[in-house]
Amino acid sequence: MAGPAFRAAAVRVRVPATSANLGPGFDAFGLALGLYDDVVVRVADSGLSVDIAGEGAETLARDERHLVVRSMRAAFDRLGGQPRGLEVVCANRIPHGRGLGSSSAAICAGIVAARAVTIGGPSALDDDALLALASELEGHPDNVAACLRGNFTVAWTEEDRARAVTLDPSEHVVPVVFIPSTEVLTETARGLLPRTVPLADAAANAGRAALLVEALTRRPELLLAATEDRLHQDYRASAMPDSAALVGALRAEGVPAVISGAGPTVLALADEAGADKLLHFAGPGFAAHRLELDRAGASVLPLDG
Repeated sequence: MAGPAFRAAAVRVRVPATSANLGPGFDAFGLALGLYDDVVVRVADSGLSVDIAGEGAETLARDERHLVVRSMRAAFDRLGGQPRGLEVVCANRIPHGRGLGSSSAAICAGIVAARAVTIGGPSALDDDALLALASELEGHPDNVAACLRGNFTVAWTEEDRARAVTLDPSEHVVPVVFIPSTEVLTETARGLLPRTVPLADAAANAGRAALLVEALTRRPELLLAATEDRLHQDYRASAMPDSAALVGALRAEGVPAVISGAGPTVLALADEAGADKLLHFAGPGFAAHRLELDRAGASVLPLDG
């Protein structure tokens, strides 16, 4: 059987940063943020060329080990075959190892680009299959769901297949991120979690997670209560004490603040009037940025945009 045909023209894919968990929604909730990586891919006659600018330019592999390339290869396998050669150019803006979904962004960029350069790709690998593949590669669906679909996502696994629903966050919610200069590996943060938790804590998180869906989409005034967490943040505090202290300081001022993903970035969910006022909370070692909510998710864009 003949393999797939590929487009001669290059494609450009833009993928957003994401914040998972959002406090109580551990391994389920994701929020897409207006901070982006761009990847340009062209099918070549032979070989592999990888160029990287921005985050990770000094440390990331420029061969088959690169996560974008590995993700493309996995997608091409699902699409029926590999191209003879690839040229990949990455412009990275999402910080690595900070809890903003950089690995999910790389995975989603790779599989969306592979689909885009394959003739008939969208019908051979539809959006549900794209989510399932991204989740397999990442190991869990929370970040990749938000990265692929944008907005606010609730993800779960059903019969060993990732599923997600997408909800529109309130237009009055303004994300502010406090990004530290130091990294925390996801594996390190997960290793601090207990195997069991008290029933009262699990019940409290279930209620807060349900409330967060209402608060984030329709009633932002409930966000402080809705972002309370008892399942993971306190257990991980020893790996990111400055971030934990910043969350506590913000919440003491009535600001809904959480650890973003596995950390150590802190995410505050402000309103239009208060977002800029939060920037002064960034102490030594933190850079504060007011962001937009991403509404589009992973997108194929014009090369000259």
